[in-house]
Amino acid sequence: MAESVVGFLINQLSTLLSQEITLLGGLKSDVQFIKDELGSMKSFLREAEAKEDNDSQLQEWLKQVREVAYDTEDVLDDFTFRFARGYKDGFCGKAGKIYNSIKNLKARHQISLEIKDIKARVGDISERRRRFPSQYGTQERGSSSSRQVNPDFGIRTQSLFIEEARLVGIDKPKAELISKILDDHSQLKVVSVAGMGGLGKTTLVKKVYDDAAVKKRFQSHAWITVSQNFQFRDIIKNLIQQLYNEIRQPVPPQVEFMDDIMLSEFVRDFLRERRYILVLDDVWSIDAWEAIKCVLSDCTTASRVVLTTRIADVASASCLGSLDFVYKMEPLSDKESWTLFCNRTFQSNNCPPNLEEVAKKILKKCEGLPLAIVAIGGVLALKDKEKTDEWEMILHGFGGEADGSGKLDRIKRVLLLSYNDLPHYLKSCLLYLSIYPEDYPIDVVSILLKWIALGFVEEKERITSTDIAMGYMKELINRSLIQVKSTLDHGRLDTCGLHDFLREIIVSKSKEQDFTTVATRYYTRWPEKVRHLAIHNFTDNPQEFSSLKCLRSLVIFGYEDPLTTTFLSEFLSGDPKLLKVLDLYGAELDSIPKQVFKLFHLRYLNLARTGVKIIPKSIGKLQNLEVIDLMGTNVTELPVEILKLRKLHSLLLGGRGDYSTEYAIWGCKCPLGIGKLISLEELHGIEADSDKIVMEVGKLTQLRLLAITKLRREDGKELLSSLLRLTNLRELSISCIEEDETLDLQHSISPKLEFLTRLMLKGRLERVPQWVTSLQSLRTLVLDNSRLGEDENAMGSLGHLPNLVSLILYRAYEGETICFKVGGFRKLQDLELGQLTRLKWVRVEEESMPSLRKLRLGGCKLMQELPSGIQNLTRLEYLGFYEMSDELMHKVLNLDKRSEDYQTISHIPRVFIGHWIDDRWEGTFL
Repeated sequence: MAESVVGFLINQLSTLLSQEITLLGGLKSDVQFIKDELGSMKSFLREAEAKEDNDSQLQEWLKQVREVAYDTEDVLDDFTFRFARGYKDGFCGKAGKIYNSIKNLKARHQISLEIKDIKARVGDISERRRRFPSQYGTQERGSSSSRQVNPDFGIRTQSLFIEEARLVGIDKPKAELISKILDDHSQLKVVSVAGMGGLGKTTLVKKVYDDAAVKKRFQSHAWITVSQNFQFRDIIKNLIQQLYNEIRQPVPPQVEFMDDIMLSEFVRDFLRERRYILVLDDVWSIDAWEAIKCVLSDCTTASRVVLTTRIADVASASCLGSLDFVYKMEPLSDKESWTLFCNRTFQSNNCPPNLEEVAKKILKKCEGLPLAIVAIGGVLALKDKEKTDEWEMILHGFGGEADGSGKLDRIKRVLLLSYNDLPHYLKSCLLYLSIYPEDYPIDVVSILLKWIALGFVEEKERITSTDIAMGYMKELINRSLIQVKSTLDHGRLDTCGLHDFLREIIVSKSKEQDFTTVATRYYTRWPEKVRHLAIHNFTDNPQEFSSLKCLRSLVIFGYEDPLTTTFLSEFLSGDPKLLKVLDLYGAELDSIPKQVFKLFHLRYLNLARTGVKIIPKSIGKLQNLEVIDLMGTNVTELPVEILKLRKLHSLLLGGRGDYSTEYAIWGCKCPLGIGKLISLEELHGIEADSDKIVMEVGKLTQLRLLAITKLRREDGKELLSSLLRLTNLRELSISCIEEDETLDLQHSISPKLEFLTRLMLKGRLERVPQWVTSLQSLRTLVLDNSRLGEDENAMGSLGHLPNLVSLILYRAYEGETICFKVGGFRKLQDLELGQLTRLKWVRVEEESMPSLRKLRLGGCKLMQELPSGIQNLTRLEYLGFYEMSDELMHKVLNLDKRSEDYQTISHIPRVFIGHWIDDRWEGTFL
């Protein structure tokens, strides 16, 4: 971490010396000395940190380096806070300058003394470095390929990435578990998978859970991650949400007000007549199992519960019935370990002869633990295969292991090797993830923006910070340090997370180095200086805020009491003037405390899902603000002062409104002149309340995401003119103002959006715009309320989009027949046809949609026949019918296995039928 902090600080010092040299005055030479001395230490730090566990003197020296680097950063940020701020024009501005120049004479003197003190400390630390043996190295390993990041990293290293789901040695245990789950016993049965962390329990069970035969056998499916911080109410509400999501019905509103007993009864009633499979992943206590067991329905429906745990007693306690089964996971055999290691490291089963001896020595230390093998393989995959000394360095980096040390300690050493091998700019990024609760799905876009705001992302010419940050994310994924949890249909990473054991290591490392502090109901003791603070389920206000003067970020998760303006005001009274990230997502907050607008360094402000209604004019004071997220708030209009925020690159507004009361997607009115914010890369939820606003959008040439709402027919041509200039767009959403309004997007103007991957058009279309059919990179297309006619040949024109993966047509077509012709939609995997009220027939010709995996039909009441030619969709895995005609529903539910219709869908693993009965949504799998 010392290397990371020093590397970050050197970049900051370089910027200060080049941009603020006139403000530095006589301090320039002292600042230059600090930079030079830290630079000379930096080459020593990496290998010193790898050895610090075995040398107490080295540990103390590294601690001093971290502290002086942190203190220097604090002084520099305080310096810019006091002396680098702009002033108003006119008399008031001149008076302000005079007042502040007098006021800051004392402050400048104080900062001068602090810098000279730091200079002396740095000199002493540099002198002490020379006392350490030369074995720690004085040369930076610049030849290592792991030291470089390319924004196209995901493409360059795609062949290096092996998902955990492809682990070797999994087929036999998978088959055994499936046989236990699919046996003929009609009672509720529990199958527990037990073993230490890192063995791949979750991976194995996920493969079983996703198996087509398992999916088809059960009517309801749910996956619950329990974790150490077990919260019964949260677990049950999550279970209810999954059960209702599966049948595509909203959770009844009364659930929110139920107590624990009522929730338990609600779940039991839901599951009573259903055959269900429930996975309880990562159960840590018998109490947690007993609590969840009470809500399970034990009827004779042949339901199954699959449980994973590291604790043998939990596995035994959950499997007391005669039919229950405990599967104990064992480490991989030597042969399986070698196969996995070679696949991960060399992308083949062969190891270069010159590396075989050292590779086997490294592999032996992994002791058959898949997580350790995947992690160390990710490190070695990026090493030069011709330089055996780099591999020897990894081997010796394991350190002196004490005889009899536990396997968990050995995995920790392996995973710490992955951490120690990281370039300095990735260490801070990884450690920062320790602020998130266990098993929390980390939003990828949000964490990238936080990394950027905190300065963890190094700037490079001609590459946006967002691309660089995404390169960091992909490298951490490639090294198996971050796991991909979900991706969006257009290919973008959605959520990510950490393996439990790796998270434990990162949390420990972060606490050890005073990098992050997590306040919970159980832990409120804070270090002397808090730099990054996360609040998890905090029920009482912290008693004092005196240690927040160095705070850089505050993120709140699950604050149980209303987050009142009073509490936040008290928090801000701790004078966190260096704060850069303030994330209050979902907090019960009605207004923004005035102290927020004194945070000169603030770059990231998240107020999404709060009750904030008004953005005051004071927002203009936050001139370093780069991200402001107001999605899901009650803010309907932004003040003109927002135009002062010239560094803003993400402005996220509005949200999705209530279809029953308002047609248009919620938006927010922006002031004229929005085109002045030329650094914007994301603009979501802007209302097109005038043609001037639409024209202004065309000036934002850096935009990658644009969502514009309340568009009128007469705005269409102007919007196309603006889109003509937005050549960097990746995602575009256009929504008209009223249900009967037409989106007039068919003109001679044809935007060339060669990078666009996702497009949503909400509004009537006279025909599919020609420019849409030429979008070569488009992966997802949503047409909502388009009302296209049968003679418009919409399917024919869209079928030639070469990279379309997902197509959603909702109230988008008014013809009686949709025909998917030969050769069309070659890459389409997901098709949804919803509320096509005049549709009677769907025809699928041979060699059409050859890649289709999911087909959903909903609300097409005139359809009475199965889609013609559906047997041609040989890769179809899921076919769903929702609120279709009674005739079609009855036909599908009562298909004779000897009938022709049955034969046309018999190849589909999962066929779902959903319908209303007595004001209740019911669904079943065939």
